[in-house]
Amino acid sequence: MANIKEYIAEHENRFHEDLYGLVRIPSISAQSEHKADMQRAAEYLRDHLLSLGVQEAEVMPSEGNPIVFGHYKQPGATKTILVYGHYDVMPVEPLELWESQPFEPEIRDGRIYARGANDDKGQIMIQLKGFETAKALGLVGVNVKFIFEGEEEIGSGSLSPFCRKHKDLLAADVILVSDTTMLSEETPSITAGLRGLSYWQVEVTGPNRDLHSGHFGGAVANPINELCKIIAQIVDDKGRITVPGFYDKVLPLSDEERAMIRKAPFSEEAYCRALDIRETQGEEGYITLERNSCRPSFDVCGIWGGYQGEGAKTVLPSKAYAKLSCRLVANQDHEEISRLMKEYIEQIAPKSVHVKVTPMHGGAGYYCPLDLPAYQAAARAVEKAYGVAPLAIRSGGSIPIIAAFEEILGLKTVLMGFGLEEDAIHSPNESFSVGVFRKGVEAVAEFYRLFN
Repeated sequence: MANIKEYIAEHENRFHEDLYGLVRIPSISAQSEHKADMQRAAEYLRDHLLSLGVQEAEVMPSEGNPIVFGHYKQPGATKTILVYGHYDVMPVEPLELWESQPFEPEIRDGRIYARGANDDKGQIMIQLKGFETAKALGLVGVNVKFIFEGEEEIGSGSLSPFCRKHKDLLAADVILVSDTTMLSEETPSITAGLRGLSYWQVEVTGPNRDLHSGHFGGAVANPINELCKIIAQIVDDKGRITVPGFYDKVLPLSDEERAMIRKAPFSEEAYCRALDIRETQGEEGYITLERNSCRPSFDVCGIWGGYQGEGAKTVLPSKAYAKLSCRLVANQDHEEISRLMKEYIEQIAPKSVHVKVTPMHGGAGYYCPLDLPAYQAAARAVEKAYGVAPLAIRSGGSIPIIAAFEEILGLKTVLMGFGLEEDAIHSPNESFSVGVFRKGVEAVAEFYRLFN
């Protein structure tokens, strides 16, 4: 019987063709004219699951786009893996910047160019072909469930209600996801954490109308001035957020994680040069790669008020506004943080103005323990495929559905992603390395060999 590498080499062309068939369906969830394409993509995945020997596979309705569910039952298995992915893709505009047709895959210089080549159709196919390879070689010793949605690029609005409704159907031991990135081909990594988010709009009102700044300036509070003072108090001179209770539940970095982060290929000088800044800044006691992924942060995302037209207008404005956000880390409750920030801003606001703080949206962070058996199996599988042990990293971004999985289904997720920064997901000329696709399939097949 062939080994994993031999099976992949023998069937690689067919693997690519199966991916191309999915990519050719323009399943753009943000554009209503592609509603029929969402159904087509879901049916394609259902049919493909059945072709792999998955005993049960169906397209199920949701509040929005259809959801694909499959269930492979391995006789005698005591563990179940739930594989998640999304078949919807981002819009392709601006179309004129594409060097080839976005929904007609083309290989150039060892890369597959197409919308969805990586995000997430390429990575879904890595999971499917890794499963196929392991199954063909008799390496699958677990039950495997599959769930593929069509709304990830527009917020996964229908998936949480679906999970609540079908909690028993989705019961498993762990979730496996390929929808994230690695540091590089030379330095593979597994995402062990994601940051959460809280977001607010602040409205500061002073006088009941705009005033002449000469007649009233110095005697009446200027809402823009006061808003700036409020914002300036939220972060101290050591880069720490001053909201009482903000850090109470922050999951600290372990020595093992900090050591891994320092092994990541990173140049502070190149980072600054690429952004055209003279230096970085942030929370005292942490390096840049920790500040932008493992620690909470506060940012003013927008601020406005007063006269902004051409020329000058000497006005003391009646109102000022700002949009504020915090990236959160594992264990922080975004609703609690939202409440703490609202209370703090209202507390520090002077009596000379009225302040209204409106929470807008948020989501929880996520952390996967490095001693989780499924994580350990994934790390060994990636090491087998790449020849080097992967680093555990935390991402600065957010994937809210991962935290929702933990909340609703009570399951940890292993983020076994294979994307690279140069894949240009969401941009024109999205692509995926043929070599990375091959190694990804190998790593997933190895995961099934190791996790039983």
